[in-house]
Amino acid sequence: MGIDGSLAAEQRQQALLGILRSTGRVEIADMAEQLDVHPMTIRRDLKALEREGSARLVRGGAVLVGTAGFDVRRARALSAKKRIAEKLVPVVRRHESIGIDASTTILSLVEVMPEVEHLLVVTYGVQAFQALGTRPGIKTFLSGGELDPRTGSLVGPVGQRTLEGFSLSCCILSTSALDPELGTMEPTVEEVGMKQALARSADRVVLALDSTKLALRSTVRSLTLDQISTMVTELDPADERLDPFRAHVELI
Repeated sequence: MGIDGSLAAEQRQQALLGILRSTGRVEIADMAEQLDVHPMTIRRDLKALEREGSARLVRGGAVLVGTAGFDVRRARALSAKKRIAEKLVPVVRRHESIGIDASTTILSLVEVMPEVEHLLVVTYGVQAFQALGTRPGIKTFLSGGELDPRTGSLVGPVGQRTLEGFSLSCCILSTSALDPELGTMEPTVEEVGMKQALARSADRVVLALDSTKLALRSTVRSLTLDQISTMVTELDPADERLDPFRAHVELI
């Protein structure tokens, strides 16, 4: 196998960036085989993407830096998101007022929201607000704010003040990444501000995320583990991948 293969460096890097935007992560060994080059070539390409701020090297590969489009994110880990949504339905039934974020994971919950007699929902997610708008028994409030084209959500101080004006029994949030020491992390300061505002407005914080997020880091720290009451993944609560979090949060 040649060190550089048949594709020029710029072509390889664009190919790698396309895959990163689609999946959120690439593995060096897989990309070396797919592009028919030496693994060191892929590592150099990923370092070039890291220098320009598009990727961050992690063990064995790289992860995307920044925010992929909503439709791209929605297509990721679909089966895991559906399982998480199923687990969250009983959580929703126990509350009369909840806050939800603008993530695609929480949108999966919105799509299977149970029938209720009375439920107040507050969100800064335009898609979630629209999906809940016609559901009987659910009164939905959309925060104000500025539309962030990177995430498709409403952000900013106006939205934060709106969220903090509610007193909610629970908020259900997802995250871009979770670290056992650093807590949740997001790609933008604006997204962090909205999630922190929801957390401040709620008595309990439920974190919902698929297991791929357990191996990732993002740019801006958001919530610490002691702010989170319950964590919901698609995994069995006894799964060893959840061991670093077991002493800190309830696992579902």
